[in-house]
Amino acid sequence: NLPQMTTSHVSQTMQSNAILAEGNLSRLASVMRKAKSGEPITVGVIGGSITQGSSASNEKNSYAYHVYQWWKKAFPKTEVNYINAGIGATNSYLAVHRVDKDLLAHKPDVVIVEFSVNDSDTTFFRNTYEDLVRKILKADNNPAVISLYMTMEDGTSAQTQHMYVGFHYDLPRISYRQAVLAEMEEGSLAWKEISPDNIHPNDKGHAIVGEIMWNFFNSVYLRMDTIDDEPEYIIKDPLSSEAYANASILDSETIEPKQMGSFKKGNIFDRFNNNWFTDSGEEPIIFDVTAKNIGIMYYKTTNGTGGQYEIYIDGEYNKTLDADFSGGWGNYAETTEVYSSKEVKTHTIEIRKSDTSTGDFFAVLGLLIS
Repeated sequence: NLPQMTTSHVSQTMQSNAILAEGNLSRLASVMRKAKSGEPITVGVIGGSITQGSSASNEKNSYAYHVYQWWKKAFPKTEVNYINAGIGATNSYLAVHRVDKDLLAHKPDVVIVEFSVNDSDTTFFRNTYEDLVRKILKADNNPAVISLYMTMEDGTSAQTQHMYVGFHYDLPRISYRQAVLAEMEEGSLAWKEISPDNIHPNDKGHAIVGEIMWNFFNSVYLRMDTIDDEPEYIIKDPLSSEAYANASILDSETIEPKQMGSFKKGNIFDRFNNNWFTDSGEEPIIFDVTAKNIGIMYYKTTNGTGGQYEIYIDGEYNKTLDADFSGGWGNYAETTEVYSSKEVKTHTIEIRKSDTSTGDFFAVLGLLIS
């Protein structure tokens, strides 16, 4: 009596193409045995707008909710909790700073990580993705981690970089990208059938991910009592330097600026409260921060008021951040790393309006510290 979705979009060929590797299944099987015994479990997902459910007609038609429903139906007598830590237009760089609060605080037993269309196909994002995965794997309750790879219409994806991480940690590696692009190449599937734009799955696209995941879970379910014979899962040494192992976000509740300037405290963006903002930019805001690496999360706006603000680190010009997103698809939280080193030191961060700024508004949503 294995759970089956009501849709039937995924052929055996698509399923085979999607499962790049099962990886070490010991943690996943352990969660299934825990649920089978009647102990409460928590299913978690973290990612960008696709994980949040964008372009699904409602939350219940999102892939993340489909995943949650498999656990509910497979273990109907067990309390199954659900945490969706998906936030649109965010990447694994921000996620490694927010995962403790947004996801790990809820002690998830199984986690799907999805950032392949939000991350770029670069070493930087391989490193941030790895440190995110490591944070989850090292959580006290030993959650199972599944790496999910999505795609844009033209195949753009950070799948290659993320697969390095998935391979290194022997994670289940599941690719919607491989499944749908192969069908498109064969002419049996058109992108417009599964997405209203060039990125986000519609209900059918989300259902395809759901079916792939249900089929995968069912295959593990049938073997859960024998998988404990596998070698114990051991977290390998990191591929990179673990630069973001202790990453966190500082906001107006956790740090006081050295100088407020013309900035004020406020709640500008509901997904990240406790911000600083200015409508004039007449005077800069200045922070003293002790860290190896420093990033800034700021608010991009479409209403034409966003300005260009310069970042100075220890008195030296670093870069200019542009808060203007006029004509864009919507307001969102942008992140950029402004300082990186191997030594913990105290640094002064100054954020001031550029002399050539086209707007006055600027909101600092948080400081990304590691």
